[in-house]
Amino acid sequence: MFHIVLIEPEIPQNTGNIARLCVAAGARLHLVGPLGFSIDEKAVRRAGMDYWERLDLRTWDSFEELQMAHPSETGAKYYFLSSKVERSYWDAEFADGDFLVFGRETKGLPVSMLSAHPETTLTIPMTEGMRSINLATSVGIVLYEAIRQIGKIPLVASLPN
Repeated sequence: MFHIVLIEPEIPQNTGNIARLCVAAGARLHLVGPLGFSIDEKAVRRAGMDYWERLDLRTWDSFEELQMAHPSETGAKYYFLSSKVERSYWDAEFADGDFLVFGRETKGLPVSMLSAHPETTLTIPMTEGMRSINLATSVGIVLYEAIRQIGKIPLVASLPN
């Protein structure tokens, strides 16, 4: 199982799309606060997230709290995604259990976090002049590359004929 980590997400629709993606891909979603919106039952129902009860969700007050609960010494890596770095996600070798960490929609991950983990910072290549890609789209791109690399699709839906 892959772990998607959102640090201080601000836009509920992005988080809702990422939550749906996590359910479809069999990934766990970690939300690190403070959140820019409510995820209480009423707010989730109002946003039409009828799949929310199927989501494997963990919430954390801080990234340090998450890391203490899931230390990297256990073999899983933390990959930090940012448009501010140069190493492409194509160059990463993902493994089952890895954590894919994404920052806020407006600011991304803090530079201090990126500089503390230079060996595991990744970016999604874009044409010159582009600032960033939507957060939910970015999560989908990297998560499905990680799944492709391990050669294991956790869920296979059969479509009616």
